Amino acid sequence: MSEPLLWGLMRGPMTAKAIGWAADLKIADALAAGPRPVTELALETGVDAAALHRTLRALASDGVFAEDVPGVFRNTEASELLGRDGWPEFAHLFGGVFYEMLSRFPEPFEEDFWAWLADHPAERAAFDTAMAAGKDHHSERLAALDWDGTETVVDVGGGNGALLRGFLARRPDLHGIVFDLPETVRDEATFGEHLEFVAGSFFDTVPAAEAYVLSGILHDWSDERASAILSTIRASAPQGARLLLIESVIPAGNEPQGSKWLDLLMLVLGGRERTEADWRELVGAAGFAIESVEDGLIQARCR
Repeated sequence: MSEPLLWGLMRGPMTAKAIGWAADLKIADALAAGPRPVTELALETGVDAAALHRTLRALASDGVFAEDVPGVFRNTEASELLGRDGWPEFAHLFGGVFYEMLSRFPEPFEEDFWAWLADHPAERAAFDTAMAAGKDHHSERLAALDWDGTETVVDVGGGNGALLRGFLARRPDLHGIVFDLPETVRDEATFGEHLEFVAGSFFDTVPAAEAYVLSGILHDWSDERASAILSTIRASAPQGARLLLIESVIPAGNEPQGSKWLDLLMLVLGGRERTEADWRELVGAAGFAIESVEDGLIQARCR
């Protein structure tokens, strides 16, 4: 068992490139109606048929696509994901810029990633779409918390607003503010009357509100920079304001957990995933009292 395990891990870069290429070619979409010959797919996408066949065959060996008849491929449950919910954008990023970032591991990415995104609008759009994936689950979890119906909720670094749109659909009595850089790709026509966009940097200032949500923001930054973000929020927040962090919490032990691998990407990006002790130290030092720590949701209030 140890040899297949190690081999499966070592070929990871090839897997990322293969899935990324298939996603960019929209192969999952092309197979949505049923099995098709690889020659048709290659002609439709303008790529070499032999290269595409070899790539899909390799992916099919791990359950991403399937080749039931030689040269004819169909979707599987895994490959169908490459056609929806931010998965094609994640595949594009891991096969592209993230791949390049990790090529010098463990050295940090040679550019500031956020400045790089600002200079590459198409990649920024892919990043924002990927980050919006799975927001509906987080929206539901936030909406299930206790609210008195009068709060303004600021999504700090809220991207395209997907999280608060889903949240306000469940809690239309509240008001939401999506706070992010002005170049963030968004469609404010979808926001509705209870949601607005405010442009700015969370290193400078944030709007005053009763609650602040940060979804996958602090893991992008070092402890020093994450502390600066929290200090900015604390400076604007009234006493007792809520802080809700949608973040992974690394568990102890050797059990598989995605955040342990994501932490290696954060290593070259300049951020980090954190344990419960890490979160308690970081949040507490910024002037917040932690109320609960769960994987996926950390709750605190301004002291």
